[in-house]
Amino acid sequence: MKKITFRQALQEAMTEEMRRDSDVFLMGEEVAEYNGAYKVSQGMLQEFGPERVIDTPISELGFAGLGIGAAMNGLKPIIEFMTFNFSLVAIDQVINSAAKMLYMSGGQFPVPIVFRGPTGNAGMLSAQHSQNFENWYANCPGLKVIIPSNPYDAKGLLKAAIRDPDPVIFMESELMYGDQGEIPEEEYVLPIGKANIVQAGKDVTLVTFGKMTNIALETIQMLHQEGVEVEVIDMQTVRPLDIATVITSVKKTNRLVIVEEAWPLGSIASEITYQVQKHAFDYLDAPILKVNNTDTPLPYAPTLIQEILPNPDKIIQAIKTVFYT
Repeated sequence: MKKITFRQALQEAMTEEMRRDSDVFLMGEEVAEYNGAYKVSQGMLQEFGPERVIDTPISELGFAGLGIGAAMNGLKPIIEFMTFNFSLVAIDQVINSAAKMLYMSGGQFPVPIVFRGPTGNAGMLSAQHSQNFENWYANCPGLKVIIPSNPYDAKGLLKAAIRDPDPVIFMESELMYGDQGEIPEEEYVLPIGKANIVQAGKDVTLVTFGKMTNIALETIQMLHQEGVEVEVIDMQTVRPLDIATVITSVKKTNRLVIVEEAWPLGSIASEITYQVQKHAFDYLDAPILKVNNTDTPLPYAPTLIQEILPNPDKIIQAIKTVFYT
């Protein structure tokens, strides 16, 4: 095993897949000469040259469409958005072209493309640069949506995304790029659509994904001192959703809390809540609770940011509520 950062894990995944398959290329703003806005593509221009690591103008709609056309013609693009907030400029291409092309062409035009970049709050970036759109993209048939929480998962799932024949949305947290974790020396690929039980427990099931997984793991240590054993499930993929793993856990713990960095209405947490009450209602000993962002744009002030986002106090309160009900 070796210890690397989250950004290094992403770089290794892309580099290994580009060495393995000459049809894979990377395109986006500042990915080449600048080595990536967050240095995720460090050294890739030097190894693969400007034909496979391509700097683009600030035109997300344009280079997203260019990537989709390349994918329809047999290439395998990785399109980096500097932030998924900027993907809204390209959302027509992602939703109406990439996601629907295989269906509309009767299976003649697969679109093996990965759209990747940071998502969510990264600290004092205010309302237009701190949003979560996982549930938006997960709502669209034809897309797969991945949000890893650590370097091991990031590398294994990004390699799987690049090899996948369908368009994949791959969302990262800017705040996690420097996080370190152990990964194998040898090559590995992780399955898309499989949740991971990262902490076993018998009293309450806590479901989350992305950087909220790490916040949840830190938070539950306080509860363990009180004798409350929380089982933490990292969904990793929110389309497709591995509901079976969640239901199996709920049948054991009889309680469920879902933590998600996103607005509450129409969230991934809302869908998980529906699925669990549909398939495991009789096993619930307390109402399912969601811990989402407050239903407001994210402010700039750090104190207000902490009030609006899911935080340890909110998570502990939700867990105690369902546990003592």
